[in-house]
Amino acid sequence: MNFQQLRIIRETVRCQFNLTEVGNALFTSQSGVSKHIKDLEDELGVELFVRKGKRLLGLTPPGKELVVIVERMLIDAQNIKNLADQYTSRDEGELTVATTHTQSRYALPSVVKAFKENFPKVHLRLHQGSPEEIATMLLNGRADLGIATEALPNIPDLVSFPYYTWYHAAVVTPDHPLAQQANLTLEAISQYPIITYHDGYTGRPSIDKTFAQAGLKPDIIMSAMDSDVIKTYAEIGLGVGIIASMGFHPTKDSGLQLLHSEHLFEPNTTVIAVRQGHFLRGFAYRFIELCNPHLDEITVREAINPTR
Repeated sequence: MNFQQLRIIRETVRCQFNLTEVGNALFTSQSGVSKHIKDLEDELGVELFVRKGKRLLGLTPPGKELVVIVERMLIDAQNIKNLADQYTSRDEGELTVATTHTQSRYALPSVVKAFKENFPKVHLRLHQGSPEEIATMLLNGRADLGIATEALPNIPDLVSFPYYTWYHAAVVTPDHPLAQQANLTLEAISQYPIITYHDGYTGRPSIDKTFAQAGLKPDIIMSAMDSDVIKTYAEIGLGVGIIASMGFHPTKDSGLQLLHSEHLFEPNTTVIAVRQGHFLRGFAYRFIELCNPHLDEITVREAINPTR
C-alpha cells in the first residue's frame, strides 16, 4: 500500500469513477490508474469498486468505508507537510481561500492587500464558488479557509468564526418612485419587480424569509450570483435591486440610489470556516486576524483543535 494508491482511490470518487479524468488529474495513464486500483484490491483481498466490464460504477460496501479512512489519511499527511513547512519556510508557501464572488469583490480586497504586504512570498489562491462548493473544498482539504454567509455554520465538521455583519439594501434609479419615498417599507418594495440573488447566495434565504413573514409575495423577475449584475439591470430600470449594502459604491454606482433598508431586513453574518483538525500555517492565522482582529491565533487554534 502506498500514497499514490490512496490518492487514486480518492480521485476516482471525486471524478465519479471516470478513470481517464483520474489519470489527467494525477498526471498518469488510465492503465496506470487501473493497475494501482487492482494492486490495492489484491493486497487487501476485497473489491473496492462495483464494475461492469472494465467500467467502474461505484463503491462496494468495504470501498465506501475505505474512502473515509483514505480521506483522513491523506489530510493527515498534508497536515504533516504543512507542519514541516511551518518550521522550514515560515513566511513562504500557499494559502487557499474559497469564497463567494460578493466576499472576494467587496469584503476581502483590503484584507488581501494587507496580507500581501506582510507576506509577499505567500501565494494566495482565491477560489470563487457557491457556499456548498466552498464547504466541499474545505472538507476535501482543497481549501484552508472558507468565507461565506450561508451553509458553512451548519456543517458539523467545520468550525465557523464570525467575520462581519451586514444588511441588505434596495437600489433604484434616481427617478424611481421609491427614491422619493421618505419611509421605505416592504409593502412599497413589493409593488415593483425585484432583482436579487440566486437561491443560496448572499443572504437570499433571509430576503425570502423577511417577505414571507410580512405576508408578501414579491415579484422576483430576475436573479443573479453577484451584486454587479443586479445593479446593472436595476440601473436600466428593469426593477428594484436588492443587494448586500457593501456592494454599493456612490461614485461607481452614480446611476443608482441606495435606499437604506436596515430596518426592513435582518442582519446577516459572514463567517470564516476551517475544517476541524486542519493544520493552519502561521500566515493563515494572520489572514484570519486581518479579517477579524478578535480572532487571534490562540482562539482559532483551540477551536479547531479542541483536544490538543
